[in-house]
Amino acid sequence: MVTLEWILVLLLGAVLLAALARRIGAPSPALLALGGVAVAFLKGGPRLSLNPDLALALFVAPVLLDAAFDSSLRDLKETWFPVTCLVVLAVAVTTAAVAIVARWLVPAMSWPVAIALGAIVAPPDAAAATAVLKEIKLPHRLLAVLEGESLLNDASALLIYRLAVGAALAHAGATSDVFLTLTSVLIGSILLGAFFAFAFHNFVARFSDAPSSIVVQFVGTFGAWIIADHLHLSGVLTIVTFAIILSRRSPMRMPAAIRVPSYAVWETAVFLLNALAFILIGLQIGPILSRFDPAQREEAIAFAAAVLITTIAARIAWVMTYNRSLWLTNLVLGESTPRIIGTPQVRRGVVVAWCGMRGIVTLAAALALPDGSGGAAAFPYRDLIVLSAFTVVLGTLVIQGLTLRPLVLALGLEEDDHALEDETRLGREEMLRAALGSLGVPDAQVTESLHREFSELLGRLDGSSGISPETLQAEASLRARAYAASRERLAQLRLTGAIGDSAFQQLEAELDMVELEHEFRTRW
Repeated sequence: MVTLEWILVLLLGAVLLAALARRIGAPSPALLALGGVAVAFLKGGPRLSLNPDLALALFVAPVLLDAAFDSSLRDLKETWFPVTCLVVLAVAVTTAAVAIVARWLVPAMSWPVAIALGAIVAPPDAAAATAVLKEIKLPHRLLAVLEGESLLNDASALLIYRLAVGAALAHAGATSDVFLTLTSVLIGSILLGAFFAFAFHNFVARFSDAPSSIVVQFVGTFGAWIIADHLHLSGVLTIVTFAIILSRRSPMRMPAAIRVPSYAVWETAVFLLNALAFILIGLQIGPILSRFDPAQREEAIAFAAAVLITTIAARIAWVMTYNRSLWLTNLVLGESTPRIIGTPQVRRGVVVAWCGMRGIVTLAAALALPDGSGGAAAFPYRDLIVLSAFTVVLGTLVIQGLTLRPLVLALGLEEDDHALEDETRLGREEMLRAALGSLGVPDAQVTESLHREFSELLGRLDGSSGISPETLQAEASLRARAYAASRERLAQLRLTGAIGDSAFQQLEAELDMVELEHEFRTRW
């Protein structure tokens, strides 16, 4: 019961901290992590330790699927070059820089161990990036680059991590074996994700009950990650492939009665998992510091701080080098420069360089290093690596997370959703024209009412209706007054006993749907 009580307290605290973050305009992950640290130092506070395998499956898989499900293939195609450079080269540069600094500070540390540390702290976390970016308005292309990076950089870093850990434990093979392993993992993960998407799509479509369908969706998500892990494939690539393919198939066959509650449940679950993940990150400070003797603690903290500084500086150096290299390339090629490698604005490069928050993947990868239990050999410098990973996660969430919004405002970056608005309007017009075309002869008695309704909506969109904005506003005000009166009368009927609770709940749900329908219709 004590664990359950603390979980409930942490959830309530997460909700309050998230509300505070929205009020003050700060990213919630930073406040949640700081809240976890504060709870960890409370007398009698919880001592909750993360299980690495459970943390990755529970906190990363559904959040990653949710982000990949909403991703745009068109945006990924248009931004593949900068995304690839961030996913591969930025991770490699950060890994190398951290490894060099670690070896310089601790000469006895072997290169495989130092590289493993670099790979652990290299990738900005998908959950952290998604949570922060949702709360900050950025130009569309810049947002597409950062979201594309957050989907895939874990995969590249974890592949380096796996090879470095194997080398450190004397299980590394030849260079050709390393290349073969990387190739098989990449291809196998993508094929497994595609297989799951096609099989799962046909399976979940058989469920017409919303609760059953939602449960199957979560089981499929966790199942895909667990099976990929058992097959020694990349859970990140498997889930991303699974989600991207599934998002292009399932919504078309899933009825609205299932899709609407499914999206609502997923949004709630992602918020819940993000909140718990970042609070648990903060709570790890107690178990981590307890592993060090007081005499060693200061040196270990200094080492971890150096890793944090190197991690932030390496990303900044890479992004600025990338920008300068593209500027020189454009200068040489002139008008022949491909659009995909156009020189980005310096202001946008600064935001990309500063948007490097780490999260649950970094900490879980560090905790997953062998600790010597069960007779297996302990990973060299494991405690130092775990402390460094925690410092990088907490440091980037607080330093970069809390300053990202002021930085965006200071640089004067504004949202450029004009294209999105135009595309949305075009889509609505074409949908209404298709609906009108499907009705047949417009003067037929059966189709007359629908034809008039769709024609009125289309007229509002293309401006041919002649209805003024003031009239539309007055109509919306009258509708709101009518719905309020309906709800008040419905409540009175239940209060007087004229209708029972079952009838009240059904009528309330129907009124909710009618109100939501007209709320969306005002956008058409």
